[in-house]
Amino acid sequence: MASELLEPATIDLAFDPGSVGIVETRTAVLFDPPRPLRTDGQAELGPITVAYETYGELSPERDNAVFLCHALTGDAHAAGLHAGNSRKPGWWEGFVGPGKGIDTDRYFVICANVLGGCQGTTGPCSINPTTLRRFALDFPVTTVGDIVTVHAELVRYLGVEKLLSVVGGSLGGMQVLEWAARFPQQIASAVVIASAANLSAQGIAFNTVGRRAILADPRYRGGQYYDADEGPRFGLALARMLAHITYLSEDSIEKKFGRRLQHSDRLGYDLMRETEFQIESYLHYQGKRFVERFDANSYLYLSKAMDYFNLADSYGSIAAALGRTDARFLVVSYTSDWLFPTSQSKQIVRALVESGRHVSFFDFDSPYGHDSFLIDEELPRLASVVRPFLEQTLACVRG
Repeated sequence: MASELLEPATIDLAFDPGSVGIVETRTAVLFDPPRPLRTDGQAELGPITVAYETYGELSPERDNAVFLCHALTGDAHAAGLHAGNSRKPGWWEGFVGPGKGIDTDRYFVICANVLGGCQGTTGPCSINPTTLRRFALDFPVTTVGDIVTVHAELVRYLGVEKLLSVVGGSLGGMQVLEWAARFPQQIASAVVIASAANLSAQGIAFNTVGRRAILADPRYRGGQYYDADEGPRFGLALARMLAHITYLSEDSIEKKFGRRLQHSDRLGYDLMRETEFQIESYLHYQGKRFVERFDANSYLYLSKAMDYFNLADSYGSIAAALGRTDARFLVVSYTSDWLFPTSQSKQIVRALVESGRHVSFFDFDSPYGHDSFLIDEELPRLASVVRPFLEQTLACVRG
């Protein structure tokens, strides 16, 4: 399988020499009728377009493929740069590439946008082939299991019978766990980072408030805002601001912002001033950036998929779910992550031990909260455990 690299001469490569370079997002069309996807909610959906990127080369034995599962608001663009005006590096640029934590000189890496997303894969903003209008709320409610089923089919489409590893953090880690249970023979190893076998009540509560912010925006229009001049940008920005707080830690917020004011050295005594404190300005900026790249309906659907995910309910117990596979596991947590706390990672580890699986566990002391696995300063430590884990898995696969 060829890599996604374009000719270097087409653009000035004035960036990290360890990058995979210029990459292209491609699409595959899967689940064409008369064989559509039957979702966990018993809806039929097809055809399904899947946006994906690949990095590195597939070995002649087809045994070195690694699939990356992105988090709630991620996409297929995990590494490298796109040609043209958009020069934003992939969301895991510091971790995926030649010589990096996931070494593209050794592995064929696949990343795809999730079902229900808005970055090229079929979702609520896609055209419904039946009505020739956007799906909007006619899109079926989908689950983490449905997401994994689509990605497992993409892997087969790309000519890979068995993945060396499937890797993901947060919602991506939920996908990894579901993959191990739903398609146990398709993976040789699994890397679960800052995730859980189910979202906590607190996590569901934050998602609920975020969705309510979107639904309460007058510009939401019952989900039919695509042809309007403006969608529910205030509600979506508020949902992002709320969620972003959960991705940080109290310590990191205090160190970065404290109670420092943004534009003055004294309080303004003005209720209408939205960005008096630096932390307010930061959150407003995060909300504004998010609205520019994400769809409100996709946020509703994907956050609901997180809420619904419950490995024990689906398979009887976590141990029963993960005991279905012979895959090796690496589980990573972060001490300051209060959205997916270490206790939930330890629950996964205990279940793996109970089911007789090979598991390695690392709980990193980090001040950055849930987002630690995406923070550049933390990536060397993550690489120090993921790199040897993948090397050992490949050695086991090759005997």
